[in-house]
Amino acid sequence: MNPYQEKIGIKMWAEADRPREKLLLNGRRHLTDAELIAILIGSGNKDETAVDLSKRILGFYNNDLDALGKVSVKDLSKFKGIGEAKAIAIVAALELGRRRKEADGPDVLKIVTSADAFAVLQPVFADLNHEEFWILILNQANYLIGKQLISKGGMAGTVADPKIIFKTALEHNAAYVILAHNHPSGSLRPSQQDINITKKMVEAGRMLDLYVLDHLIVTDKLFYSFGDEGLI
Repeated sequence: MNPYQEKIGIKMWAEADRPREKLLLNGRRHLTDAELIAILIGSGNKDETAVDLSKRILGFYNNDLDALGKVSVKDLSKFKGIGEAKAIAIVAALELGRRRKEADGPDVLKIVTSADAFAVLQPVFADLNHEEFWILILNQANYLIGKQLISKGGMAGTVADPKIIFKTALEHNAAYVILAHNHPSGSLRPSQQDINITKKMVEAGRMLDLYVLDHLIVTDKLFYSFGDEGLI
């Protein structure tokens, strides 16, 4: 093999090209996604540098960090050069990023539109590959006073128990609730079960003077509002 074609390890690179040194010299915003991941995994394998390995992983997921954020430790460990410890480091870092996004924004939020509700719920459902059912709990002035996981299921669905939903809302002295669940498939079309449970919840809420304002079906970037569609 021509020696000039051989792979050069990161330690042999010019200092400005090493991810760690590049971060120290220029700041984190000057690093590519692959370089940031390379810092997490520390080293590559005998055939490629940590940066090359990171580029290969990103390329497999179409350079989509949202898609990478949904990947399991087991899936990442299938890449040559990524053991369990490195896979855990990547998953943990992406989860921290998701939680930071969820924590952004003011402490007190007023929910006036379905888009307001979606802004609160999108980080909750981000990167899930199974269904979960949540509620937003609002006071009489429509300010958010809490959000609560009700149930979780598989890819196909989850069960929402009205008794648990209204018990939780009443314990928080709620005036209104907004129902929400995600569709990991990416489909925004409500199922007949979604329609039936919404009607059931709305009717039960009226009897308790605890009104269901909306029911959102959430995907990664979009949502469907029963309220906006005139179904509540």
